[in-house]
Amino acid sequence: MSQTIQERVAIVLVGTRNSLNIGAAARAMSNFGFGDLRLVRPWGPSLDEARGWEREAAAPAAVGAVGLLESARIYETLAEAVADCTLLYGTSAAMAGGKRVLVHPVDAPSEAATRMREHARGEGERVGIVFGNEKHGLSNEDLAYCHRLLRIPTRSEHISMNLGQAVAVCLYEVACGVNREETGVHEEEAPAASELTERLLALGMEALTATGYTERAVHTAEEVEERVRRMVRRARLDRQETEMALGMVRQTLWRVEKLKNQ
Repeated sequence: MSQTIQERVAIVLVGTRNSLNIGAAARAMSNFGFGDLRLVRPWGPSLDEARGWEREAAAPAAVGAVGLLESARIYETLAEAVADCTLLYGTSAAMAGGKRVLVHPVDAPSEAATRMREHARGEGERVGIVFGNEKHGLSNEDLAYCHRLLRIPTRSEHISMNLGQAVAVCLYEVACGVNREETGVHEEEAPAASELTERLLALGMEALTATGYTERAVHTAEEVEERVRRMVRRARLDRQETEMALGMVRQTLWRVEKLKNQ
């Protein structure tokens, strides 16, 4: 059986200082169906300290995901943790004009999620999303392993997020796309072509004239047409919706004419 996209995405936490944050990240992973948790030197600079990390300390925040904590793998270096990953996304709260100069392409969560899903469909491909510690984030050395960066658009006055929340936001975007693909639900269709929209406008104006609306309106017929055009454009109806609206207006005109001839 081929792996699901969730099985091909690993969450990599580097130098996490608070066990509860690891638990919160594990809970977020479980919420959205991800199970590959990798820890690089949690709670200490050395592997010996990392091995001493107590999973029990993270359990209170890992509601429903204690098993995921038990299966988490611990590594000495980021290089070891991501050795099998063919696409790596680093997360960064750095802002343009800040001290850190970013040389990687930077994607919003939805853009990054689309790239991850497309990449993970390839045979043997694996994606890693790398999160730094709560105080300093990822170092320049850590970022050097990443192909691209992912930035959650928090406000400039309060940039950083709780680690568990950041993991949840990223995985939500990936999972949403997977669910849409599996259920056949797609993004909304593009707006109808301008020519079709203008046909709806012309027929709509004909209906407004036939019903006497334009004569009683406080605006001139030209002003009414301009306002209706803006209203129709803002609605951004797709082709099927526009054709449905055309049918409704035609039926209204037919009924008005029938009433006039009775």
